[in-house]
Amino acid sequence: MKKYFENCEICGSSEWRIVFEGKIREGAFGCLTEDSCIIAKCAYCKVERLNESACKDESFYKNKDYRQLLNEPDDALGFLVEHDIIQLRNLSALWPDSIRNKCIADIGCAAGSFLDHVSSLASQVIAIEPCEEYHDYLKRRDCAVYSSIESALPEWKEKVEYAFCFSVIEHVLNPLSFLSSIRALMKPGGRLIISTPNVEDILMDLKGDEYRRFFYRVVHRYYFGRDSFEYCVRKAGFSVVESKCVHRFGLSNAMAWLRDGRPTGDKPLEHLDSPMLDQFWKGYLESIGSADYLYFKLEK
Repeated sequence: MKKYFENCEICGSSEWRIVFEGKIREGAFGCLTEDSCIIAKCAYCKVERLNESACKDESFYKNKDYRQLLNEPDDALGFLVEHDIIQLRNLSALWPDSIRNKCIADIGCAAGSFLDHVSSLASQVIAIEPCEEYHDYLKRRDCAVYSSIESALPEWKEKVEYAFCFSVIEHVLNPLSFLSSIRALMKPGGRLIISTPNVEDILMDLKGDEYRRFFYRVVHRYYFGRDSFEYCVRKAGFSVVESKCVHRFGLSNAMAWLRDGRPTGDKPLEHLDSPMLDQFWKGYLESIGSADYLYFKLEK
């Protein structure tokens, strides 16, 4: 095991247990790696990790390669059209807090779809995004733009009152140091909303390895459940204000996986096109911790 995994970057444990070995997703659905990959779980903090040799390095996110791998638009306007629709979910995680007249930062903001929805309320807006293709657009939106947290710290250390980081931490080299860097930007009492996929997604059990080959992917180093994520954020010095599971898809998506072995996203199957049914399905999974995403509201 030492051949593939060093000590856990979060808790320091040297004990790992393999939970999956095989080809995993490389890009959109159906695209798998040529070589077998290994996912192991830390014996102490329970985070899961992809073997480093299969991971994408940090330079991969500095150009269009990441969006192209996912078959997503790689220009700013195309990104916004693709991602505006999901921002209601991110905005709902803010409730009942207000960011009016606050200094805010979005870490890993891409072209700034979330910031476009909230920037008019804030007094100052910081956009942190490694892909420089989006920087000109962000600057035109009156954001203070940086390629990394480290480059923003000299000007903004302990000034950020509210930070956001959606679907980023699973990509980074070291989640603990990443969180510590965000914390350094924040004022005492400042808050952070952060999200990541939930490794305890119900389809991990219902569909087994066929779904795991889709869930695990080369662009994600780390895979958190609710407990492992809470351990990580607390070790980084945050207190947890709220944690919740959020399920993004209706019952049709799960049924399509079970029947066809593929996702449908938000496209309903015949006989299952019922908002009431989907609301019950999502609410049930969220109540038992088996929804597909985690959202944490944290405080410095």
